[in-house]
Amino acid sequence: MKVYYIGIIDNTKQPAVQLCAEYELSDFSRFTRGEYGNFMTMISKTVAERTKPGQRNSVEEQDYVVHCYARSEGVAGVVITKDYPHIAAHSVLSKLMDQFLAEKPLTSFQGKTTDNAVQWPPLKDFLSKYQDSNEANSIAKIQQELDETKIVLHKAIDSVLQRGEKLDDLVAKSSDLSAQSKAFYKTAKKQNSCCLVM
Repeated sequence: MKVYYIGIIDNTKQPAVQLCAEYELSDFSRFTRGEYGNFMTMISKTVAERTKPGQRNSVEEQDYVVHCYARSEGVAGVVITKDYPHIAAHSVLSKLMDQFLAEKPLTSFQGKTTDNAVQWPPLKDFLSKYQDSNEANSIAKIQQELDETKIVLHKAIDSVLQRGEKLDDLVAKSSDLSAQSKAFYKTAKKQNSCCLVM
């Protein structure tokens, strides 16, 4: 699970303007990081332009997924992830957009026409904090706890079944023993009946 890109884009213009963005490109070669960064900027702008205000969008491109949340205020949050749960990505986008719009008035970014013209330091914190999808989504945390509980229960049930199988073997053996003891009793009774003491 990895977040490679997180950005805020003004999607009221054509072409869209990337107001601010952060990248995590350490998985790529130093020689190609710039190209990957440019590609991520380009695809983020494209997806943001095509996402209508108030809507969410997720677009798959090879192993990567571009998640977008366009707000009615004319800005869109975009994250590019790999192996990241969709629900967690959109949870990150909701938190990102709520905080950005609370801290930045509309007038501070509406007239910008060049990329990265808005400085917003919390974006870097979002990128590092939400590398782990469990941080992004309480539902994911609950799901993980349920999965762990399910594993423990499966182990407990398996051990009970193994004990049950052992008990079944003992019951079968005891019924065999019981049948043998009845046969022994009958044989002993026959043997004793012929030898009466007078």
